[in-house]
Amino acid sequence: MEQETEAVPRKRKEADSALATELGRPPWDLEDKQPKAKKARLSTILFPETCEVTHRQLCELLKYAVLGKSTVPKPSWCQLLHPNHLSSVVIFILKGMSQLHFYKFYLEFRFLRKTFKHKFSLPPPTSDFLFDIIGLQKKKSTRGFPRTIEGPLMSAVLKSSTNLQNDPIIQKYGCEKVGLTRCLLTKEEMKTFHFPLEGSPNCENFILTKCDGSITDSSPLFGLDCEMCLTSKGRELTHISLVAEGGHCIMDELVKPDFKILNYLTSFSGITKKILNPVTTKLKDVQKLLRKLLPPDAVLVGHSLDSDLRVLQMIHPYVIDTSLLYAGKQGRRFKLRFLAKVILGKDMQCPDKVGHDTIEDARTTLELTRYFLKNGPKKIAELNLEALASHEELKAASQEPGNKGGPTECPNMSVLECLDSVGQKLLFLTRDIDELSSSRNCQTIRCSSNKEVLEQARVEVPLFPFNIVQFSFKPFSPILAEEMKKRMKTKWTEMSTVYAGPFIKNCNIEAVKKMFNSLGPVESITLVLETYMPHFCIQYEVLEAAQLAIETMNGILVEDSYIRVHRPVTEFTLECDILVHELEQDSENQGIIYVAGLGETFKEHLLDQSSLFPGLEAVILPKDVKSRKQKNYCFLKFKTRDNAQVALEIFKGKDWKLKGRHALTPRHLQAWLKDIHPEPATPSGLQIVPPLLEKHVFQTLKENHAKIVAWRCNQRIERLYHSLSPGTLCLILLPGTKNTFGSHPGLGLMKIKEEENDTPGLGV
Repeated sequence: MEQETEAVPRKRKEADSALATELGRPPWDLEDKQPKAKKARLSTILFPETCEVTHRQLCELLKYAVLGKSTVPKPSWCQLLHPNHLSSVVIFILKGMSQLHFYKFYLEFRFLRKTFKHKFSLPPPTSDFLFDIIGLQKKKSTRGFPRTIEGPLMSAVLKSSTNLQNDPIIQKYGCEKVGLTRCLLTKEEMKTFHFPLEGSPNCENFILTKCDGSITDSSPLFGLDCEMCLTSKGRELTHISLVAEGGHCIMDELVKPDFKILNYLTSFSGITKKILNPVTTKLKDVQKLLRKLLPPDAVLVGHSLDSDLRVLQMIHPYVIDTSLLYAGKQGRRFKLRFLAKVILGKDMQCPDKVGHDTIEDARTTLELTRYFLKNGPKKIAELNLEALASHEELKAASQEPGNKGGPTECPNMSVLECLDSVGQKLLFLTRDIDELSSSRNCQTIRCSSNKEVLEQARVEVPLFPFNIVQFSFKPFSPILAEEMKKRMKTKWTEMSTVYAGPFIKNCNIEAVKKMFNSLGPVESITLVLETYMPHFCIQYEVLEAAQLAIETMNGILVEDSYIRVHRPVTEFTLECDILVHELEQDSENQGIIYVAGLGETFKEHLLDQSSLFPGLEAVILPKDVKSRKQKNYCFLKFKTRDNAQVALEIFKGKDWKLKGRHALTPRHLQAWLKDIHPEPATPSGLQIVPPLLEKHVFQTLKENHAKIVAWRCNQRIERLYHSLSPGTLCLILLPGTKNTFGSHPGLGLMKIKEEENDTPGLGV
């Protein structure tokens, strides 16, 4: 389900609150622009459908919180106002927990869901989650050379022999030369790095190349590079170059986007309005030509090739990505310009030239791949790319105009290094410390239990500007996790299903369908055959529609028959009323209403009447993925819950034939449920059989224990949160889990604590 977000123009005297409409950077939660005392404030983008924030994006926010806008760029996915007015940063990590835990034990996490308005999905964790977001390394890892090494000392370091066995390229490929097929990304790697694949979310309409699987070490290589602009849909293709293995460019096309261009991104793409105006080539033309040019055994080569394939809306399973082929420690990805200089000895992407040369970039990736195949991994490892990159960053920082020795952020600088550059220290409280290497600006305290972590945090956290408080939990067994995930899908399906009847025997079935479809998109509607009078089972796409059917149609007269509308009574729906009430009170749903029964002109009509709806900030319009047509419902986002309630009353009083209620389903929950497969993803050869009674009882006991753990964790965080000073940026991270059976995405929650008069909760 695609979602389009529209701005709502103001007709009053306040500052204009027009919102961006592109998918890649949707509207901000707008802030009141009246003069106020400066304090740190946080607002997030209305996420696209996946609602996922990567570990790199999370790192962006934390670095910005440490250094501020004077030295680092603003985060791309959220807005932190006045970061210099933050009093501290506290990150709670619930190690071993995932998004599955949060929604399985939603009622137990009462404080978290009611306090933290901003929630987002996290990808499944890599092998070193703490390094990804902070820069804390495991003991087995060896740190790169200190950034303070300069002059003759740096020269000596670069010439010294390195421990090749610790080099990630050697660890992956060995020391001997490898063939082309060994350099291809595996399907699992392509999934990890978000390459478009058959069956992947949001890739339903992508075009497949003519690949037939006949890949060998002598298959032809083709360098690919694309440039794009920002449109009302997101990023769209504007320029593509395809270079054959011999270096000859066989395709170089400018492309006219399908949607309105908001930003040409000229500094990167080199594209301007004047250049693109006469172009008539469209994306579908490029797709057709690529399928014609690429042979069945073609191997595509590029740098961060996933973004090129996504903007092309094409799937090709045989790729070599030079950013991953030459990856550094902890997955560090070097820039193409850097690799070209230190490996090939060529300068490219000259700073005095506007935009990148796509032919040059594509040709360079081919040269880098051929160099790797010709010289082997050992030759690459001996270059010590990590030390060279650090040296280049230091050199660039020292040459930056106006640099007077203050803290300067390097592109690959970690949060830990940012703290070090401003003379601050990190406090890390955890039960798991043996696996971590020490750092001069990290004070690590090992605790014997989660309870001791809490006790130490209450004493130590006020003394440090940046804190990580890690609680550790035993993750669910893979089989139990998959079974619980399947049950969650069933639970949500049953909660979104209603039974309606009785109807008269000769009732107008089409009229019944139309009546229920007016409340929201219907997944299926079936006639119940086990009843004397006709009844219908209606399964809705969204929970709000089912709840609206119960609230507005139960007891109404339909063709001389009073019908009853209710949910099926199963183990999954016994406490449904409690859960619905709690979902409505979720802080993320405050100020958002669901409206059903939209016509084609609703958007324009609403914008014309926007003065009737004070506080209206955004309109979220879901679209059908295949047909691209707007669905018959939307979500309206208001500044406050009171504004939302006023809007609902207005809809009731007007003859717009609309029905609405407060929102129930957080958007990242919808995205997560959509990705849950109906069958557990277990390895081949392993079967899950119906458990024996004893096993079922044991499983129930484990779930009950996990429920108590979740409740206790919620209480501990609440107790510590109330002791934090106002102006503290507080993040809760459930990192997710990953094992050979499959992966479970994580969940993040964040908030800047404000002044409060509440008394602390009775934590344990």
